Amino acid sequence: MLHLFIAPIIAVLDHSIKKSREENDTAYEYLDGKIRIITYHNRGAFLGRGSKNPFLVTVLSVALTLVMGLVFVLTFTMTGLKTLKFGLGLLLGGAFSNTYDRIKKGYVTDYLIFSKAPGFIKNIVFNISDFAIITGALISALS
Repeated sequence: MLHLFIAPIIAVLDHSIKKSREENDTAYEYLDGKIRIITYHNRGAFLGRGSKNPFLVTVLSVALTLVMGLVFVLTFTMTGLKTLKFGLGLLLGGAFSNTYDRIKKGYVTDYLIFSKAPGFIKNIVFNISDFAIITGALISALS
């Protein structure tokens, strides 16, 4: 039953943080600068891909969110598959939050940087939904 609550929890938590970042875009640093909280408006998809065509990114985001929602609903009638249902719940919660941003504001609010991370990761600005999507996709694929 937990899987039913994961998507709304992720979406509400991420939306609340995004709203707070929009209201107060002061940058913060934690753990000796290893983690930074900023406000960044991403008009594209992951790593800003598609930022020159935000309408296409929004259409694809809506389509993929609907497909994931359908797959999630179809698992309701299946017994077992708790790991898959949990992964899909994470994935759907993150997808919904980011898709809502794209539709409502024309961009996704990102806010978390790991500035001391290795390689290119230190240049990526994340949000909670991004982590939910990545983790949910991995859990779903591995289940």
